Amino acid sequence: MISRPRLPASVVGRLPRGWVTAVLAGAAALVMVLHPWIPGGAASGHARSLVQTFLPWTGLLVPALLAAALLRRSRLALAAVLLPALVWGLLYGATLAGDRGRGGPADLTVVTHNVDDANPDPAGTARAVAASGAQLIALEELTDPATGAYEGALAASHPYHVVRGTVGLWSTFPLREAVAEPIVPWRLVLRATADTPRGPVTVYVAHLPSVRLGTAGFATGRRDGAARNLAAVLRAGPNGRTLLMGDFNGTTDDDALAGVTNRFTSAQAAAGAGFGFSWPAVFPMARIDQILVRDLTPVSAWSLPPTASDHLPVAASLRF
Repeated sequence: MISRPRLPASVVGRLPRGWVTAVLAGAAALVMVLHPWIPGGAASGHARSLVQTFLPWTGLLVPALLAAALLRRSRLALAAVLLPALVWGLLYGATLAGDRGRGGPADLTVVTHNVDDANPDPAGTARAVAASGAQLIALEELTDPATGAYEGALAASHPYHVVRGTVGLWSTFPLREAVAEPIVPWRLVLRATADTPRGPVTVYVAHLPSVRLGTAGFATGRRDGAARNLAAVLRAGPNGRTLLMGDFNGTTDDDALAGVTNRFTSAQAAAGAGFGFSWPAVFPMARIDQILVRDLTPVSAWSLPPTASDHLPVAASLRF
Protein backbone atom coordinates (compact mmCIF):
# COMPACT_ATOMS: atom_id res chain seq x y z
CA MET A 1 0.00 0.00 0.00
CA ILE A 2 1.30 3.44 -0.95
CA SER A 3 0.91 5.90 1.88
CA ARG A 4 -0.16 9.46 1.20
CA PRO A 5 2.60 11.99 1.88
CA ARG A 6 2.01 14.16 4.92
CA LEU A 7 3.58 17.32 6.19
CA PRO A 8 5.90 16.65 9.11
CA ALA A 9 4.28 17.29 12.46
CA SER A 10 6.90 19.93 13.19
CA VAL A 11 5.92 21.84 10.05
CA VAL A 12 2.17 21.53 10.72
CA GLY A 13 2.75 22.82 14.23
CA ARG A 14 4.37 25.98 12.87
CA LEU A 15 1.55 26.78 10.42
CA PRO A 16 -0.84 29.47 11.67
CA ARG A 17 -4.35 28.57 12.70
CA GLY A 18 -6.82 28.75 9.80
CA TRP A 19 -4.19 28.46 7.07
CA VAL A 20 -6.26 25.96 5.08
CA THR A 21 -9.23 28.35 5.01
CA ALA A 22 -6.91 31.19 4.02
CA VAL A 23 -5.49 29.17 1.12
CA LEU A 24 -8.98 28.25 -0.06
CA ALA A 25 -10.05 31.89 0.11
CA GLY A 26 -7.08 32.92 -2.00
CA ALA A 27 -7.84 30.16 -4.51
CA ALA A 28 -11.48 31.28 -4.77
CA ALA A 29 -10.41 34.85 -5.46
CA LEU A 30 -7.97 33.66 -8.13
CA VAL A 31 -10.70 31.67 -9.89
CA MET A 32 -12.93 34.75 -9.97
CA VAL A 33 -10.19 36.95 -11.38
CA LEU A 34 -8.35 34.53 -13.65
CA HIS A 35 -11.27 32.54 -15.10
CA PRO A 36 -10.48 33.71 -18.67
CA TRP A 37 -7.18 31.84 -18.40
CA ILE A 38 -8.57 28.56 -17.10
CA PRO A 39 -7.87 25.84 -19.70
CA GLY A 40 -10.82 25.60 -22.04
CA GLY A 41 -10.09 22.72 -24.40
CA ALA A 42 -11.34 19.17 -24.47
CA ALA A 43 -8.27 18.00 -22.55
CA SER A 44 -9.44 20.00 -19.53
CA GLY A 45 -13.07 18.90 -19.92
CA HIS A 46 -13.93 22.44 -21.07
CA ALA A 47 -13.34 23.60 -17.50
CA ARG A 48 -13.39 27.28 -18.43
CA SER A 49 -16.92 27.08 -19.85
CA LEU A 50 -18.10 25.23 -16.76
CA VAL A 51 -16.66 27.82 -14.38
CA GLN A 52 -17.90 30.77 -16.44
CA THR A 53 -21.41 29.33 -16.72
CA PHE A 54 -21.82 29.29 -12.96
CA LEU A 55 -19.38 32.07 -12.06
CA PRO A 56 -21.91 34.16 -10.06
CA TRP A 57 -22.37 31.21 -7.70
CA THR A 58 -18.76 31.50 -6.53
CA GLY A 59 -20.17 34.06 -4.12
CA LEU A 60 -21.54 31.20 -2.05
CA LEU A 61 -17.98 30.30 -1.14
CA VAL A 62 -17.63 33.50 0.87
CA PRO A 63 -20.13 32.70 3.67
CA ALA A 64 -18.86 29.11 3.79
CA LEU A 65 -15.26 30.28 4.19
CA LEU A 66 -16.34 32.92 6.70
CA ALA A 67 -18.03 30.26 8.82
CA ALA A 68 -14.87 28.16 8.70
CA ALA A 69 -12.76 31.15 9.74
CA LEU A 70 -15.05 31.92 12.67
CA LEU A 71 -15.05 28.28 13.71
CA ARG A 72 -11.26 28.25 13.75
CA ARG A 73 -11.16 31.69 15.43
CA SER A 74 -8.45 32.64 12.99
CA ARG A 75 -7.62 36.26 12.25
CA LEU A 76 -5.59 35.13 9.24
CA ALA A 77 -8.55 33.27 7.76
CA LEU A 78 -10.94 36.14 8.48
CA ALA A 79 -8.62 38.56 6.69
CA ALA A 80 -8.19 36.18 3.77
CA VAL A 81 -11.95 35.79 3.30
CA LEU A 82 -12.15 39.51 2.62
CA LEU A 83 -10.30 38.94 -0.66
CA PRO A 84 -12.91 36.77 -2.47
CA ALA A 85 -15.68 38.89 -0.91
CA LEU A 86 -14.12 42.05 -2.38
CA VAL A 87 -13.52 40.48 -5.80
CA TRP A 88 -17.05 39.09 -6.02
CA GLY A 89 -18.45 42.47 -4.98
CA LEU A 90 -16.48 44.20 -7.71
CA LEU A 91 -17.70 41.68 -10.27
CA TYR A 92 -21.37 41.56 -9.31
CA GLY A 93 -22.13 44.31 -6.82
CA ALA A 94 -23.63 46.55 -9.48
CA THR A 95 -25.73 43.65 -10.74
CA LEU A 96 -27.38 43.23 -7.36
CA ALA A 97 -27.55 46.93 -6.53
CA GLY A 98 -30.88 47.29 -8.30
CA ASP A 99 -32.49 47.78 -11.66
CA ARG A 100 -29.93 49.00 -14.19
CA GLY A 101 -32.66 50.03 -16.61
CA ARG A 102 -32.41 53.45 -18.15
CA GLY A 103 -36.13 54.04 -17.73
CA GLY A 104 -38.34 56.07 -19.98
CA PRO A 105 -40.46 55.01 -22.94
CA ALA A 106 -39.62 52.02 -25.12
CA ASP A 107 -40.26 51.48 -28.81
CA LEU A 108 -40.23 47.70 -28.82
CA THR A 109 -40.80 44.83 -26.38
CA VAL A 110 -39.50 41.36 -27.18
CA VAL A 111 -39.64 37.91 -25.57
CA THR A 112 -37.71 34.72 -26.16
CA HIS A 113 -38.70 31.36 -24.70
CA ASN A 114 -37.47 27.80 -25.00
CA VAL A 115 -40.89 26.20 -24.75
CA ASP A 116 -39.59 22.63 -24.11
CA ASP A 117 -40.31 19.87 -26.60
CA ALA A 118 -42.19 18.00 -23.86
CA ASN A 119 -44.36 20.98 -22.88
CA PRO A 120 -47.78 19.61 -21.77
CA ASP A 121 -49.59 22.94 -22.33
CA PRO A 122 -48.32 24.71 -25.47
CA ALA A 123 -51.46 26.84 -25.87
CA GLY A 124 -51.24 28.04 -22.26
CA THR A 125 -47.54 28.78 -22.70
CA ALA A 126 -48.30 30.81 -25.83
CA ARG A 127 -50.97 32.83 -24.04
CA ALA A 128 -48.59 33.50 -21.15
CA VAL A 129 -45.84 34.96 -23.35
CA ALA A 130 -48.38 36.95 -25.40
CA ALA A 131 -49.70 38.50 -22.18
CA SER A 132 -46.31 40.19 -21.76
CA GLY A 133 -47.32 42.65 -24.46
CA ALA A 134 -44.26 41.84 -26.58
CA GLN A 135 -44.52 42.73 -30.24
CA LEU A 136 -41.89 40.12 -31.17
CA ILE A 137 -41.90 36.61 -29.68
CA ALA A 138 -39.15 34.07 -30.43
CA LEU A 139 -39.83 30.43 -29.55
CA GLU A 140 -37.35 27.58 -29.52
CA GLU A 141 -37.67 23.79 -29.29
CA LEU A 142 -40.84 23.71 -31.38
CA THR A 143 -42.11 20.29 -32.38
CA ASP A 144 -45.09 18.85 -34.20
CA PRO A 145 -47.94 18.86 -33.36
CA ALA A 146 -47.27 21.48 -30.65
CA THR A 147 -46.31 24.07 -33.26
CA GLY A 148 -49.91 24.13 -34.44
CA ALA A 149 -51.04 24.90 -30.90
CA TYR A 150 -48.65 27.87 -30.69
CA GLU A 151 -49.82 29.12 -34.08
CA GLY A 152 -53.44 28.90 -33.06
CA ALA A 153 -52.98 30.58 -29.68
CA LEU A 154 -50.93 33.46 -31.12
CA ALA A 155 -52.87 33.99 -34.36
CA ALA A 156 -55.05 36.82 -33.05
CA SER A 157 -52.41 38.80 -31.17
CA HIS A 158 -49.43 38.12 -33.49
CA PRO A 159 -50.77 37.61 -37.02
CA TYR A 160 -47.35 37.41 -38.70
CA HIS A 161 -45.10 34.46 -38.06
CA VAL A 162 -42.49 32.20 -39.59
CA VAL A 163 -41.28 28.80 -38.37
CA ARG A 164 -38.18 27.00 -39.58
CA GLY A 165 -37.26 23.71 -38.01
CA THR A 166 -37.51 24.01 -34.24
CA VAL A 167 -37.37 27.83 -34.07
CA GLY A 168 -40.04 30.39 -34.84
CA LEU A 169 -40.80 34.10 -34.72
CA TRP A 170 -44.22 35.69 -34.10
CA SER A 171 -44.81 39.38 -34.70
CA THR A 172 -47.41 42.11 -34.59
CA PHE A 173 -45.49 43.69 -37.49
CA PRO A 174 -45.18 42.35 -41.03
CA LEU A 175 -42.26 39.98 -41.54
CA ARG A 176 -40.31 39.58 -44.77
CA GLU A 177 -37.16 38.03 -46.20
CA ALA A 178 -37.33 35.02 -43.90
CA VAL A 179 -34.42 32.64 -44.41
CA ALA A 180 -32.88 29.84 -42.37
CA GLU A 181 -29.34 28.52 -42.36
CA PRO A 182 -27.97 25.39 -40.69
CA ILE A 183 -25.45 25.86 -37.90
CA VAL A 184 -25.06 22.15 -37.11
CA PRO A 185 -27.10 19.15 -38.26
CA TRP A 186 -30.71 19.47 -37.10
CA ARG A 187 -30.22 23.04 -35.89
CA LEU A 188 -31.08 26.18 -37.86
CA VAL A 189 -30.80 29.91 -37.27
CA LEU A 190 -33.82 31.85 -38.52
CA ARG A 191 -33.49 35.37 -39.88
CA ALA A 192 -36.37 37.69 -40.79
CA THR A 193 -36.93 41.42 -41.16
CA ALA A 194 -39.66 42.99 -39.03
CA ASP A 195 -41.12 46.16 -40.53
CA THR A 196 -41.85 48.24 -37.42
CA PRO A 197 -43.36 51.75 -37.53
CA ARG A 198 -39.88 53.10 -36.68
CA GLY A 199 -38.15 51.19 -39.44
CA PRO A 200 -36.91 47.67 -40.20
CA VAL A 201 -35.25 45.43 -37.61
CA THR A 202 -33.32 42.30 -38.54
CA VAL A 203 -34.28 39.50 -36.17
CA TYR A 204 -32.38 36.24 -35.64
CA VAL A 205 -33.72 33.30 -33.64
CA ALA A 206 -31.26 30.57 -32.67
CA HIS A 207 -31.11 27.49 -30.47
CA LEU A 208 -27.60 26.17 -29.86
CA PRO A 209 -27.09 22.51 -28.93
CA SER A 210 -27.23 21.40 -25.32
CA VAL A 211 -24.21 20.80 -23.10
CA ARG A 212 -23.75 17.97 -20.63
CA LEU A 213 -21.72 17.50 -17.47
CA GLY A 214 -20.34 13.98 -17.16
CA THR A 215 -17.29 11.94 -16.26
CA ALA A 216 -15.38 13.42 -19.22
CA GLY A 217 -16.09 16.95 -18.06
CA PHE A 218 -18.30 19.64 -19.57
CA ALA A 219 -19.30 18.44 -23.04
CA THR A 220 -19.61 21.63 -25.10
CA GLY A 221 -18.05 20.65 -28.42
CA ARG A 222 -21.24 20.58 -30.49
CA ARG A 223 -22.50 23.83 -28.97
CA ASP A 224 -19.16 25.55 -29.52
CA GLY A 225 -19.11 24.46 -33.16
CA ALA A 226 -22.64 25.80 -33.64
CA ALA A 227 -21.60 29.10 -32.05
CA ARG A 228 -18.72 29.45 -34.50
CA ASN A 229 -21.06 28.78 -37.41
CA LEU A 230 -23.63 31.21 -36.02
CA ALA A 231 -20.95 33.89 -35.73
CA ALA A 232 -20.13 33.39 -39.41
CA VAL A 233 -23.81 33.74 -40.35
CA LEU A 234 -24.08 36.94 -38.35
CA ARG A 235 -20.96 38.41 -39.95
CA ALA A 236 -22.44 37.80 -43.40
CA GLY A 237 -25.81 39.29 -42.45
CA PRO A 238 -27.10 42.82 -42.89
CA ASN A 239 -25.96 45.75 -40.79
CA GLY A 240 -28.22 48.12 -38.91
CA ARG A 241 -30.71 47.45 -36.14
CA THR A 242 -30.37 43.80 -35.24
CA LEU A 243 -31.93 41.58 -32.61
CA LEU A 244 -30.57 38.12 -31.74
CA MET A 245 -32.71 35.96 -29.47
CA GLY A 246 -32.73 32.36 -28.37
CA ASP A 247 -31.44 29.60 -26.16
CA PHE A 248 -27.65 29.62 -26.34
CA ASN A 249 -27.11 26.88 -23.75
CA GLY A 250 -24.43 29.18 -22.36
CA THR A 251 -24.06 32.52 -20.62
CA THR A 252 -22.62 35.74 -21.95
CA ASP A 253 -19.68 35.18 -19.57
CA ASP A 254 -18.69 32.05 -21.50
CA ASP A 255 -15.69 32.82 -23.71
CA ALA A 256 -16.68 29.96 -26.02
CA LEU A 257 -19.59 32.13 -27.22
CA ALA A 258 -17.54 35.31 -27.58
CA GLY A 259 -17.62 35.16 -31.39
CA VAL A 260 -21.38 35.70 -31.14
CA THR A 261 -21.82 37.81 -28.03
CA ASN A 262 -18.96 40.25 -28.63
CA ARG A 263 -20.79 41.74 -31.60
CA PHE A 264 -23.90 42.54 -29.56
CA THR A 265 -25.06 44.11 -26.31
CA SER A 266 -26.86 41.91 -23.81
CA ALA A 267 -30.16 43.50 -22.82
CA GLN A 268 -29.92 41.81 -19.42
CA ALA A 269 -26.37 43.01 -18.75
CA ALA A 270 -27.16 46.55 -19.88
CA ALA A 271 -30.59 47.11 -18.37
CA GLY A 272 -31.74 44.09 -16.37
CA ALA A 273 -32.46 43.62 -12.70
CA GLY A 274 -30.27 41.07 -10.96
CA PHE A 275 -28.79 38.09 -12.76
CA GLY A 276 -31.93 37.21 -14.72
CA PHE A 277 -31.32 33.47 -14.45
CA SER A 278 -33.61 31.52 -16.80
CA TRP A 279 -32.79 27.82 -16.36
CA PRO A 280 -33.94 25.52 -14.87
CA ALA A 281 -37.34 27.06 -14.26
CA VAL A 282 -37.85 25.36 -10.88
CA PHE A 283 -34.60 26.82 -9.49
CA PRO A 284 -32.88 29.07 -12.03
CA MET A 285 -29.10 28.85 -11.86
CA ALA A 286 -27.87 30.31 -15.15
CA ARG A 287 -28.93 32.80 -17.80
CA ILE A 288 -28.71 30.69 -20.96
CA ASP A 289 -31.63 32.36 -22.77
CA GLN A 290 -30.44 35.57 -24.37
CA ILE A 291 -31.71 38.80 -25.90
CA LEU A 292 -28.81 40.53 -27.66
CA VAL A 293 -29.06 43.77 -29.61
CA ARG A 294 -27.09 45.94 -32.00
CA ASP A 295 -27.97 49.56 -32.81
CA LEU A 296 -30.84 49.32 -30.31
CA THR A 297 -30.80 50.64 -26.73
CA PRO A 298 -32.00 48.33 -23.94
CA VAL A 299 -34.40 50.08 -21.58
CA SER A 300 -35.17 47.18 -19.26
CA ALA A 301 -34.90 43.39 -19.15
CA TRP A 302 -36.62 40.82 -16.95
CA SER A 303 -37.74 37.20 -16.56
CA LEU A 304 -41.39 36.28 -16.93
CA PRO A 305 -43.26 33.91 -14.58
CA PRO A 306 -42.86 30.16 -15.16
CA THR A 307 -44.84 28.39 -17.86
CA ALA A 308 -45.10 24.64 -18.47
CA SER A 309 -41.53 24.72 -19.85
CA ASP A 310 -38.30 23.89 -18.08
CA HIS A 311 -37.03 27.39 -19.01
CA LEU A 312 -38.29 30.80 -17.94
CA PRO A 313 -39.30 33.22 -20.69
CA VAL A 314 -37.12 36.35 -20.76
CA ALA A 315 -38.15 39.78 -22.02
CA ALA A 316 -36.65 43.15 -22.84
CA SER A 317 -37.88 46.58 -23.81
CA LEU A 318 -35.80 48.48 -26.35
CA ARG A 319 -35.48 51.97 -27.72
CA PHE A 320 -34.61 52.87 -31.31
